[in-house]
Amino acid sequence: MRTAYSVETVRAAERELMAALPAGALMQRAAAGLAAACADLLGRRVYGARVALLVGSGDNGGDALYAGARLARRGAGVTAVLLAPDRAHAGGLRALRAAGGRTVPATDGPAAGRALARAHLVVDGIVGIGGRGGLRPDAQALVRAAEDGGAPVVAVDLPSGVDADSGEVRGAAVRADATVTFGTYKPGLLIDPAREHAGALRLVDIGLGSHLPDEPDVEALQHADVAALLPRPAAESDKYRRGVVGVVAGSARYPGAAVLAVAGALSGGAGAVRYAGPAAEAVIARFPESLVTTGPPSKAGRVQAWVAGPGLGDGAEARQALEDVLASDVPVLIDADGLRLLDPHTVRTRSAETVLTPHAGEAAALLGLSREEVEAARLPAARELAHRFGVTALLKGSTTLIASPAHPARVNPTGTPWLATAGSGDVLSGLTGSLLAAGLAGRDAAAVGAYLHGLAARELGAAPITALAVAEELRGVWQDVSAG
Repeated sequence: MRTAYSVETVRAAERELMAALPAGALMQRAAAGLAAACADLLGRRVYGARVALLVGSGDNGGDALYAGARLARRGAGVTAVLLAPDRAHAGGLRALRAAGGRTVPATDGPAAGRALARAHLVVDGIVGIGGRGGLRPDAQALVRAAEDGGAPVVAVDLPSGVDADSGEVRGAAVRADATVTFGTYKPGLLIDPAREHAGALRLVDIGLGSHLPDEPDVEALQHADVAALLPRPAAESDKYRRGVVGVVAGSARYPGAAVLAVAGALSGGAGAVRYAGPAAEAVIARFPESLVTTGPPSKAGRVQAWVAGPGLGDGAEARQALEDVLASDVPVLIDADGLRLLDPHTVRTRSAETVLTPHAGEAAALLGLSREEVEAARLPAARELAHRFGVTALLKGSTTLIASPAHPARVNPTGTPWLATAGSGDVLSGLTGSLLAAGLAGRDAAAVGAYLHGLAARELGAAPITALAVAEELRGVWQDVSAG
């Protein structure tokens, strides 16, 4: 599992570790890892390469300077552009100059511009993980010059201008080709919009591990984690013991939503799928193994979890169906139209688990925010949904996030823009609901569902895809993940 910790937690761990090490040892570890990553980006052709360092006033700049000294000792031509010459890291400056590196103040526009224009690699050491807000105008000008030069940019610990804790980007920020981060991942490296600024990630072990708490702030399941969570039938299992998921979706106007939600549910590990709603004929025609009824959910038969909302509409029958589902004593996943119809008090007072799966627009409506506010601060929005409604919240989007009270937020690492297609969310809802029925806790079902859903889309390749194609691909993906 990939884990990320907040700035406050990282700072505390660093202080503990530094107390047990010689002065400067931690920075040297970071610089060594950064220099090695820079050498890799240069294709190991360090001798004769031209490297430009953008150096701010903090330890982040010190890391860049010490790494530059190591590269200079290997024959690189290293120039440090100093944004605050009087406050640059003194030890790093001495090391760089002793190794033959040059320094120029950022105020010397022509010299700084030449260094950036001629560079084969630019190192962003402007602002570290403690930075807040976007880049200042002087830094913006240097970053634009680096972009114009066309050399790859490697960020030190975090791209300057992004928020380490939330992934927010509140102004101009560096867009790195790669980010070398130290000790542990930071949440902002895993969450959009900051994630898009980070490029390829490389984690350098500097010895923080034993000083970090067991529970991270953010985590991302990896292949082995998902494989371990997948529900598998035992020898004595039958379709009912494996779990039955109920699906309340579709309408006369949107029968396809029911078909797609059932398609996802049939790929989710439960033993059977019950469908209750007006699209029963369309569902049974496409999936004859489904158990269908046109009556209300309360008359459909026993289920271990419900999925409600996709294509449901907003009429009286839709409202009654959602009330039926929320009155049950089993986990419920609510999506799409169900999110507009739900009663917050009813959701908060349920005894069984509830999972909400909004996209940014739906989350904005639930929280009383604008869509832009949710998209700019995805992690705070997901956490607020979970806290306000007492649920597991799966916030769909460029980074799908799963938040639940009293647990670390989860980030899905398999997302792809090709999932932005009609019906994709219906498939994800059915899949996740089936995992709930098979016995997974809400946050596990949401994280595993999002992972498999994204992986299925990736397997289809970088080309236009349909939601039904993703649903069909899920079975093969399930088998591949299960097999390790």
